[in-house]
Amino acid sequence: MGERVGASLRDIARLAGVSVKTVSNVVNGYARVSPETRAKVEEVLSQLEYRPNLSARNLRQGRTGVIALALPELDAPYFAELSRFVIDAAAELRWLVVIEQTDGSLERERRILDGVRDHRVDGVILSPIAIGADELAARTDATALVLLGERIHDGPADHVAIDNVRAARDVTEHLIGLGRTRIAALGAEDNAASGTAPLRLAGYREAMAAHGLPETIATVERYRRDQGAAAMAGLLERAEPPDAVFCFNDLLALGALRTLLSCGLRVPEDVALAGLDDIEDGRFSTPTLTTVAPDKAELARIAVDLLKQRIEGPADHPPKEVGAGYRLVARESTLGRSPARPRPAGPGR
Repeated sequence: MGERVGASLRDIARLAGVSVKTVSNVVNGYARVSPETRAKVEEVLSQLEYRPNLSARNLRQGRTGVIALALPELDAPYFAELSRFVIDAAAELRWLVVIEQTDGSLERERRILDGVRDHRVDGVILSPIAIGADELAARTDATALVLLGERIHDGPADHVAIDNVRAARDVTEHLIGLGRTRIAALGAEDNAASGTAPLRLAGYREAMAAHGLPETIATVERYRRDQGAAAMAGLLERAEPPDAVFCFNDLLALGALRTLLSCGLRVPEDVALAGLDDIEDGRFSTPTLTTVAPDKAELARIAVDLLKQRIEGPADHPPKEVGAGYRLVARESTLGRSPARPRPAGPGR
C-alpha cells in the first residue's frame, strides 16, 4: 500500500463517494460531517495510509503546529507528570510541545512571554511564579496564552487550576476526622501574598477555625524534600509537637516522613501525615502517603483546549477562569497499614 501514501483529496473523495470539501473537513477535524460519512471517509483514508501534509496546512493557516509549555521546575515530579499530560493532549491535535524551565525567575518568565513571537510558536501554556497580572496585561505580544497554577487569578489571560483552598480544607478535615487535635501546616511562605502557599494556608485555617483548634504553622523557602525534613525537625522541637501534619505538597511530606522515621516516631500512630499533588513517589513510600490528587489529565486537557480556542477563535473574548477536579486519596500515612495476611503454609509445613 506504500505507493498510495501520495493519494490526493480528490482520489479519496472519488473512492468514498463524497465531495473533496467533505474529505477536507474530515482531515482537518471539523465537526460538520455526519458520523456515517466521517466513518466512510476515514476508512478510505486508512486504506490508502493517507498522511496529511501538516507543514503545508499550518503554513496556509499562518501557524506552526508548535506550542510552548513553560514550567518552574522540570525535576519536580508534579510538573514532570503534568508535562506528559499536556504533551498527550496536544498530540491529539497533532501539535508539538517545546518545554522551557523558568526556575520561577522573573527574567526568564519575561523572556518567554516577550520572545515567543520570534520562536514561531502558536501559543504558550505558562505556570508563572514571579510575574504578576499587571505585567501580563501590559504585554504587547499577541501570542495565545493560558496560565496554570495559583500565581494569577482573574487576570488578563485564560487560567485553569484546582480549588486549592477547598482541597487544603478537605485534607485538614480528614485529619481532624481521625481525632487529631494538634495539626500543623507545613509549607507556608513568609511574605507570600499570592500563589500556592496562601491558598492552601487559607484552607487549613478555615478547617481549624471551624473546629476551634489552634494553628501551628511551619514555613519553608521552597517546596523540596530537604525543606520538609528541616521544617518537620523544627516542629518536633516545640513544647507541644503535632500529632498530625498537613504538608502543602508531597515533596515536603516525603521529607517530613524521613525526619519522623529517623526520630523513631511511628506514622500514623504517633504523627499522621498528608500531602498534596499525588506524585508517584508517594504511592510507593513506606508508609504510602495520603494526599490530594489534582486531576492532572483534566488540567492538561482544559489548558490545551483553551489555547486552541484562543489560537483559532476571536482574540477579543474575555479571559476564562476554569476549575479542574481533585480527590482526596487516603493512604497508610493517616489510616495505618492493613494487617499482614498470614502466608499460606507450603508443602511439608
